[in-house]
Amino acid sequence: MKFFVDTADVAEIKALAALGMVDGVTTNPSLIARSGRRIAEVIAEICEAVPGPVSAEVTATEFEPMMNEARFLRGLARNVVVKLPLTMDGLKACRALAEEGVQVNVTLCFSAAQALLAAKAGAAYVSPFVGRLDDVGQDGMALIADIVEIYANYDFATEVLVASVRNPMHVVQAAKLGADVATLPPAVLRQLFQHPLTDKGLAAFLADWARTGQSIL
Repeated sequence: MKFFVDTADVAEIKALAALGMVDGVTTNPSLIARSGRRIAEVIAEICEAVPGPVSAEVTATEFEPMMNEARFLRGLARNVVVKLPLTMDGLKACRALAEEGVQVNVTLCFSAAQALLAAKAGAAYVSPFVGRLDDVGQDGMALIADIVEIYANYDFATEVLVASVRNPMHVVQAAKLGADVATLPPAVLRQLFQHPLTDKGLAAFLADWARTGQSIL
């Protein structure tokens, strides 16, 4: 499974990339707004820091403006993936961009039917939002299972990018189901490293070592 980091905080991205665990980055208009910077500057800087795919989202809602924004974003760096909403105009733009050789991440997916449409439109990635489904009493992971099964049935090339990840168990469950990518907030990515027994065991090892009075070097 690939790990993308879901943030527009360039310092966070660089720190996590140094761990060797970041395969790509996803952003959205809310994350860009939170950065307080212009989108072109942020995306260009992220693309320089991370060689993998970097999703940059349009804000237009109609086909022609979407295409104009998509081409602008795609021109910022070679590893930009254009992010489009799962609407009729969004899927129309996805098809047109895919035919131009542009990778597209179709976002705000909440049903298997929507995911099927995204794959048929030529999306490189589809982003089902598991946490938001859980928030309204639905089973986000059941959606991932359905999409993975449907894509396998028809050998679609579209990758399942699990989004709205809230905790490490979302990551583990998505990996068990065979999802291709999980995009994680920095805090959740850091939580994957943590276990109280690891901390307890390390403390015991170091205490025993200190009593020997030795130094490895």
